[in-house]
Amino acid sequence: MTDLAAPRFPGVAPGDGLYESYFVKARHPERPRAFWLRHTIHKRPGRDPVGSVWLTLFDAGAEQPVKATKENFAAERLAPAGYVRIGDSHLEPGRAAGRVPGTTWDFTFATDEPEQRHLPKEWMYTAAVPRTKSLTPHPAARFAGKLGRWALDGWTGVVSHNWGTEHAERWIYLHCGHFEGQDEHTWLELVLGRIKLGPLTTPWVANGALQLDGARHRLGGPQRARATKVDERATAARFVATGEGVRVEGELSAPRERFVGWRYASPDMDERHSVHSSLADLRLHVRRPGRPDVELVAPAGATYELGMRPNAEHGIALQPYEDGRL
Repeated sequence: MTDLAAPRFPGVAPGDGLYESYFVKARHPERPRAFWLRHTIHKRPGRDPVGSVWLTLFDAGAEQPVKATKENFAAERLAPAGYVRIGDSHLEPGRAAGRVPGTTWDFTFATDEPEQRHLPKEWMYTAAVPRTKSLTPHPAARFAGKLGRWALDGWTGVVSHNWGTEHAERWIYLHCGHFEGQDEHTWLELVLGRIKLGPLTTPWVANGALQLDGARHRLGGPQRARATKVDERATAARFVATGEGVRVEGELSAPRERFVGWRYASPDMDERHSVHSSLADLRLHVRRPGRPDVELVAPAGATYELGMRPNAEHGIALQPYEDGRL
């Protein structure tokens, strides 16, 4: 099988565009505290790539619940190394080390679970549509080490990878591995998107998985778009996603002060706004034929990201950082 976790940017032709990201999300086992670390490569057609390191710290108990930093680097500070090296920051399978102004980190991560490919068919990873591909090479990861003043021993989360030529018209990224009464091997990860096809915009299409009771249930896919329901706002959402023998109904929300707002740009510099919290409350109702329904609850345990065209609807202050430019 193709190694989809390998970086794409080294093989991009000079005249082509690409947006590629490796991101790490981890949460404290007990306290409402999490971080979101991204290494991204943005290449405009005919231009040299720009590398960026993004870090957002979430701490519900702090006077300032969200702290965000981003640093951009020219092409000569960017290289494939395990996954990627950008400036002084390095991400490889099993380890991350680096810094942004005010914070340094050096930690390890490990998982004994197989990767999660969000798209249902391997050919979809080389097809023109969808224009953004994603997978999680390290689900249910366990962390050890340090990030700033935080000791990460016992934290759990994911390390994921996405890349493509254009951001969706609208997207949602949702992850949770911190349900009450469950360990890190019970988790939900969903990527939902609406994409532009000529003058039309598709309905919501979900791709992802629910892992429960030792079994991984694939959710969504284009064939289940009619059964996928989403009612989204900047700080809350309700959704329904179905799979083979499983139906998941969920609702999540977080206070506005637990969100960060970012500018995302496609390779042609067509901009989106992204609002993100890694301390959202999530409640799931899971139905499986022939088995009792299951309720899963995660107070301040979920990641919720909503991406959209630039507008004022979200009301979240955007961080003062460019995407795709030095």
